[in-house]
Amino acid sequence: MVNSEYNIVIPVRMASQRLPGKPLLDVAGRPLIEHVYRRACCASVKKVVIATDDQKILEIARKFGANVVLTSQAHQSGSDRIAECADQLGWGDEQLIVNLQGDEPLIPASCLDQVAGLLVGDPAADVASLFWPLDSKEEITNPDVVKVVTGKNGHALYFSRSVVPYPRNWGKLEAALQSGIIWQRHVGLYAYRAGALRAFTAMQATPLESAEKLEQLRFLESGSKIRMAQACQFIPAGVDTQNDLERVRKLIEKELEADA
Repeated sequence: MVNSEYNIVIPVRMASQRLPGKPLLDVAGRPLIEHVYRRACCASVKKVVIATDDQKILEIARKFGANVVLTSQAHQSGSDRIAECADQLGWGDEQLIVNLQGDEPLIPASCLDQVAGLLVGDPAADVASLFWPLDSKEEITNPDVVKVVTGKNGHALYFSRSVVPYPRNWGKLEAALQSGIIWQRHVGLYAYRAGALRAFTAMQATPLESAEKLEQLRFLESGSKIRMAQACQFIPAGVDTQNDLERVRKLIEKELEADA
């Protein structure tokens, strides 16, 4: 628990190629982004802000009571959008910010507190994030599943879409898993110190980042430390496709029925 020492920023844009208009799609009578905002507000957080480049999102978010900042349409990533939000709101370099993606309506509030708490507890780190163990060959070999390797001190050593660590002494991944080799799926939930985020967004993309198409490698290549831990709760997948949307709709409808 971090006692409200951090802010959450939810970067949101309309330009989803796989699911057009995703933030405003209906889920149990509310737009998707409202569910994400409400879930964020369940954490022990000081402030939750939606950062968007879209006027319609801004207007709808204000209607359901959200704090909203209108940002530039030129940003290439959510990190850039969050950095502008921090500047607009005048947050100092030591302010802790959690980056919650706008398509994660099932994120456990405890994980938001956890990732912020990791950064509070590790002054040497500029960033914190989470992982979850992998136990299937399909996930380990899937390039869409990002793997993270960590050191004994809990800091990230490397992130990759490839099979890392590579099980050289085993002919099959199943044998490596049975021997105790561990693979970890990186969960795209970040906590930053605002100053580290500003420095990050001022840098050009680095070679490893460009090769893997993984933004977090820019931090490692520039010498920043990323504190990692296993998520305290399983984090369900977000909404990228129509099938994801239908799955999330059913889960949230069940949650609402149970609370009724």
